[in-house]
Amino acid sequence: MNIIKDTKGQGAAEYILLFGGVIIIALVALQIYTNYFADSAGFSAKTDAEQIRNNLTTKST
Repeated sequence: MNIIKDTKGQGAAEYILLFGGVIIIALVALQIYTNYFADSAGFSAKTDAEQIRNNLTTKST
């Protein structure tokens, strides 16, 4: 019956599950936003940044 009361490894297992969940969420987010950062499908981070810079400079002058 000592096996039922033994909780020494419980904390480590919970941390492993927590970090595993965070890694999975990060990988899913990376997969979703890959097209945005790549120059495909009409999405271009470089073009968006240039448009924002142009809008800021034309509004400030």
